[in-house]
Parts: sequence; C-alpha cells; structure tokens
Amino acid sequence: MSAFPIPGSDEESINLQLVLSVLQRRWWILLLVSSVISTVMGIRVFQEDPLYRSSFRLLVEPIASDQRFDQFSQSLVNQLGLEFDYDTQIQVLQSPTVLQPIVKQIQAKYELDYHGLVGSMTINQLEGTKILEVGFQDSDPNKIRYILDALSIGFIDYSRVEQKTGREKGLDFVETQLTKQRKAVNQLQEQVEAFRKRHNLLDPDVQGEAVANRLNTIVEERRGVASSLQETDKLYAKLQEQLGLDLDTALVVSALSEAPRYQGLLNDLKDVETELALESTRFSANHPEIARLRDRRDKLLPLVQVEAAKVLGTAAERSPDFQAIAPNSIRLQLTQAFLDATNDRQVLAVRSAALALAEGQTRKDIQNFARLSREYSDLQRELTVATESLSRFLAVQQDLQIESAQRTAAWDLLNAPETPLYPIAPNVPRGLALSIVAGLLAGIGTTLIAEKLDVRFHSADELKEMARLPLLGTIPYRKEFKGKTGVARTLPLRSLSQRYRTSPFLEAFRSLNANLSFFTPDKPLQVLLVSSSVPLEGKSTTSIHLAQTAAAMGQRVLLVDADLRRPQVHAMTDLPNVWGLSHVISMDIDPEEVIQQSPNDENLFVLTSGQIPPDPTRLLSSQRMHTLVQTFRQRYDLVIFDTPPMLGLADAKFLAVHTDVMLLVVRLGWTDRNLFKQVLEAVKVSQTSGIGLVANGVKDLSSGSYYYYHRYFSDEQTVPQIQDQIQES
Repeated sequence: MSAFPIPGSDEESINLQLVLSVLQRRWWILLLVSSVISTVMGIRVFQEDPLYRSSFRLLVEPIASDQRFDQFSQSLVNQLGLEFDYDTQIQVLQSPTVLQPIVKQIQAKYELDYHGLVGSMTINQLEGTKILEVGFQDSDPNKIRYILDALSIGFIDYSRVEQKTGREKGLDFVETQLTKQRKAVNQLQEQVEAFRKRHNLLDPDVQGEAVANRLNTIVEERRGVASSLQETDKLYAKLQEQLGLDLDTALVVSALSEAPRYQGLLNDLKDVETELALESTRFSANHPEIARLRDRRDKLLPLVQVEAAKVLGTAAERSPDFQAIAPNSIRLQLTQAFLDATNDRQVLAVRSAALALAEGQTRKDIQNFARLSREYSDLQRELTVATESLSRFLAVQQDLQIESAQRTAAWDLLNAPETPLYPIAPNVPRGLALSIVAGLLAGIGTTLIAEKLDVRFHSADELKEMARLPLLGTIPYRKEFKGKTGVARTLPLRSLSQRYRTSPFLEAFRSLNANLSFFTPDKPLQVLLVSSSVPLEGKSTTSIHLAQTAAAMGQRVLLVDADLRRPQVHAMTDLPNVWGLSHVISMDIDPEEVIQQSPNDENLFVLTSGQIPPDPTRLLSSQRMHTLVQTFRQRYDLVIFDTPPMLGLADAKFLAVHTDVMLLVVRLGWTDRNLFKQVLEAVKVSQTSGIGLVANGVKDLSSGSYYYYHRYFSDEQTVPQIQDQIQES
C-alpha cells in the first residue's frame, strides 16, 4: 500500500499558476482597485498645470587653451585654482553669494526667493565639452525668459570679475616664487664656485676618473715589477750556486779582472807555478832550477799583493785566491751576470716599494675624490633642480600673461534665452500609461493581500500545493449538493432502451472511484474511511455518491454511517434509522439483521448509525468494532465508513487503524486552511497507511477534463453524430 508524507511546514509556496488563479477568482477586486487608481491618476494628469522650460549655454573656457601648458605648468595652474573645475564651478554658481544679487534683480518683477530659484534651475556641463547649460522651468513662459536673461547677464559679469582676480592672484604668486628661485640659484652657484676653489677642482668626476686610471696603471706596473723581481731572485740564486762566491768576493773579482797590470802579474805568477810543477817532476827539491823558480815565485807574490792593494785599496785584505781571479772569460761573464742580477734585485725592490707607496696614496686620493664627487654632485643636483624650477616658473609666468591677455573677455554666451512655446509636462500619453500600470499593480497587490488574509481554500491546486497529498478527486459545485437530496434522484437511469446519460458531477465520482482503485495497486481496496476537518464539507454526500458509483460498477458495497454524533446517511438515503451501528456494537446483534439494501441498487447496502450513544468514541474503539470490520471485509467487496469531522474528535482516528485508505473531503471556499493543518498534524500520530484528498465544490472546471466531457456528451445531438462517424470509419 502506498504511503504518502504529510507536510510539517507552515510555509506556502506560491507559483504563477496559483497567482493567476487568485486573480481570476478575485477579478472584481482587481478591476475595482485598478479602475479607481487609474481614474484618479488620469484625472490628476489632465488637471496638472503645464510646465515650460528653456535654457542658454555658456562657453566658460577658451578652446584648446591647455595646449600651451606643459605637465609642470598645468599642475601648478591646478594648484593655484586657475584650471577650470566644472563641478566646483557649478556649485559656486548655485551658491547664495552669486545668486543673491540676481535674485534681488528678479524680485523687482516676480516674487521669487533664492530657494525657489535653485529648486527650478539646473546647471549641467555638456559631456566632453567646455560648455555649461543653464536651464529653468516654470508654468509662466515669460517668467522663464526674464529669469534666464538675468542669469546670463549675472553669470557673465561674475566670470569677468573672477577671471581678472584669479589671473592676478596667479601672477602674484608666480612672481613671488620667481624671486625665491633666483635667490636659491645664486646661492647654489656661489657654493659650487667656493667648492672648486677650496679643493682646486674643476670637475671632481673627471679628475677622479683620471686618478682611478692612474691607480690601474700603478697596479699593473707593480704586478710587472713583482714578476721581474721574482725572476731576478731565481737567477741570482742560480749564479751564486754556480760561482760559489758571495757578493763581496764577486765585487773584488770583478774589480781585479778589469786591472791589466794585476792580471799580467797574475799571469806571470801562474806561469812560474806551472813551470815549477813541471820541473819538480824532473828535478829534486834542492835542485838549483827548482830553487830559482821558487825564488821567482816568491818575488812575484809581493808584487801581486801590492798591485791588488792599489786596485782594491782597503778591500785588498779580502782578495781571493788566484784561481778565483784567474783570467777565465766564462767565469768572468758569470761573475758579471751575478753582479748585474744583484743590482737588478736592488733596483726592483726599491721600485716595488715606491709603487706600493704610490698605490696607497692613490687609493686615498680616490676615496677623497669619491667624497668630493658626492658633495659636488649634490650641489650640482640642487643647482639643476633650482634652475629648472626657475625656468618653469618663468614659462608659467609667460603662459599666465598670455592667458590673461586672452581671457580679458568674459564667458561667451552661445545662445540667448528664448521664450518656450511648448510645455514639457504633463506628458498625457505617458501619464495615462503610467496611470494604467500603477492601477494594475495596485489592483494585483490588493488582490494578493486579500488572498493572503483569506484563510480558506479556493482551488484544488492550492489545496494540493499546501497539503502535499494525492488529490484523488474534484467534485464540481452544484446547488443540490448542499441540500439533503434523495439518492434516487441523483443516480443515472440505466435502461437499455435509452441512450447513455451522465453529468460532470456523476463523472467526478466515477473518476474518484477509479483513482481509489489505483491508489492501492498491491491489493484491492476493501475498507475506506471518509471524513473531513470541520462539519458541512460534504463528507456524507461524498460517501453516499461514491458508494452508489462503486455499486453501479458491480461491486458489493456496504455504506456504514459511523457518525454517531450527527448521522446524515439515513436522511439522505430515505432509509429508517431504528436499528443501526450503535445497536450492533453495544447489543451484540448480527449486523445482517439491521443492514438495509438500497431500493435503487441491488449491490448497495446501508448500515445506519442507530440510536446516538452517550459515548460514541468508546464504541468505535471497542474490540467489537474491530471484529465488525473484519466481518465486513469477508462479506463485501467495498466498505465505506462515514465518520464525524476530525477536528477535536477522535472517532475517525480509532477507525482509521482498521481501514485501508482515509479520504479527507475539503470543501473549497469553506474550509479554514489553519484548521486543516491542525487535522493533518493530528493524522501524523495515527496509524493510517494511506491518505487521499477530495476537493469538493470546485466551481471552475473550464480547463479540466469535465469541460471537454460536458462539451462533447451533454448535447443530445452529439452522440448520434459520433455514432455516424464511427460507422463511417
């Protein structure tokens, strides 16, 4: 069995279809309010006084005048307030200071104060231009012309005075600044000159660059001297190792090698020594030849010493042996090379020391030039800035003088004010259109407010949207539905000799019966409970007609009047109510003894309520009632219980646990939605497995299936035509 949720929210969703339904239902409110509002606004449009407007235009600034100003000049002009600020100027023109004299002139002819003038006057800048448009509106065209003439004259006079005053102020300011800038430039020039004299400089940057180049030269030269000194040290050590002489001995050898007499005596001495050695091999030591040679050697030695003393002076004592000073050309060359290397070492060492000293001094000079260059650059920069400022102020002075000469004339009046001929208001077509639109909006709003204040249901869609439950049927409205009409008069005649007759009302119950059969697809529907939220919603009439419809379809139907408080079934079916449900429950009577068969349908059986008991709830909640329901299930195809309204009563809740489906009847235009919500909240706690809705008293069926049914089958001429069409096909 299908289960459907019961809404727990109080919010109502409004869609376009519901809004259209509301407007259609309350069309008279919409028509009344819209007509009243539109009529009142339309009358005001026709009664509104005509309003005229005229204007004039002023050229407030020379065309392309800004092209003579550079960026600095333009900025200075803006700071001085000489550049035209349109927004500010418009506010100034609307100020009492400017308008009060014009108002006094106007008051000589028309009654108008300052606030009245400002309220009706407009001043706007034409976009992308240097033109101001001044407008005025009033109901008197001549007054407009007079006021605009006064405004144009007053604004032009104001511009003449303000332009002259502004340019004079600007020139005075520029001349004052020029005096200050000239004094600043002179002071900076004197500081630069004193700086050059104090440090004996013309341009520290150029001279500092020369010192830096000199430092680079010294560094490179020092690197070369260091390399040469390293090579000379290596040569000195190698020669000293080859000769085996120190520096003093090498000097003595060099000096003696260059003395010819010393070298001659030395050669003679070497010859005697050689001969003595040869003869010693031939003769003995005492031989006269040996003695002669020794005697000759002894005589030559003192001569060599004497000659060495002459050559060397005091250094004679350090004279080397004869082998060292022997006349050997290779040894003499090596000795000379040794002496040259010694001299080169000393020279390179002295030069390296001198270059190191020069490098240190040069670096100090570079640091000093860097400081001087920074000070000189600062002075030069200040002097440059001051000079440029002086030049720009001179240019601004010249530009202002030119501008002053060009702007001696006041603002230009481009067009004289004219007397307006045609009113700008009221715009009758637009006013009428706005009146109609405003009336419609007011009517729609009033209609929606009235609908919001109305707590009753008025359409099946509204009921379905709020309840969120299946809407199983919609019963159309008819007058007999509100009365106690007999069953026989509502049932269709079933005769084979007569053609089929029906109505939307009866077809609504056939559709409801079909929907109920589809409502429980898993098993047949056997027990149905019909109730409502409040009385007079048509639950009893719905129960009777639904029972008649199901019986007409061939089902064995039992209609039970379970409303033991205000029973209606016996009265509406014209059946006696001597014995009924209350007796069957309380007296343990066989229900078949009190069940009555309908005189109009052999498949319809009715169990009336019987005598009204003092406590109906106790009877309906008893075990006997539960047993009766099970018995009815076995004997009948469909059992329909007509129960009391659910608001404030528990009767239907006790029966709901024994039924398959609960059917709630809601009468449109009668049921309070707040009370209906309370009933739904109460149903939550019951054990009802399926709940469906029936909208009763639907008046608008023009868009539904019943409209088409009634259109094609209510006319007596329609059926024969359809039968003829079927035979032809």
